[in-house]
Amino acid sequence: MEKALNKQTVEKEVSSFQRFIYWVLIPLLFALFLSLLIASIAGVNVFQKAKELGEKVPILSGMIAKEEKQNLEEFETKIINLDAEIQNKNAQIDQLKKQLENKEIEKERYVQQQKSLEATIDELKQMREEEKRAFKDIVSTYEAMSPKKSAPIILEMKDEEALKILSNIGTQSLAKILENMPPKDAAKYMEQLSTN
Repeated sequence: MEKALNKQTVEKEVSSFQRFIYWVLIPLLFALFLSLLIASIAGVNVFQKAKELGEKVPILSGMIAKEEKQNLEEFETKIINLDAEIQNKNAQIDQLKKQLENKEIEKERYVQQQKSLEATIDELKQMREEEKRAFKDIVSTYEAMSPKKSAPIILEMKDEEALKILSNIGTQSLAKILENMPPKDAAKYMEQLSTN
């Protein structure tokens, strides 16, 4: 019997809890949902209104103010950090721009140096060509001269210049010039010509 009584008590408790859920909780949730739906259709921001009402309640307003203050401080800290990072990046950008400008200036300087060196090379080539022509003219002049007159002139020159001229004169003219030199000098020049 006691078991039956306990069973009836448990059933009454369960049934009263079920009645509470069916008769109070579900209709309350449905009414809350329906009122949120109507408010959102009407264009009222319910959460903003709840926040405003919460600020009017002393305990809730203190909690909201603390939370907002913490959020505000965090945002300010983040803003300060981001501003510092932006300034660092801008400084790096400025530094890279200066390096780029310096490289451009250096490049222009090297291009000018290259042009100057190319002009100098061209001038030297022209001078060398002119010297070759002038030297050929000198050699042809010695070949055109009579060997009796050219031999004494060549003997008066420095050995290097004389060898240079003698090495470029044709073999017939060379032989005639060497015939008109004293044997000692002719032998000296022949020896030097054979080693070159």
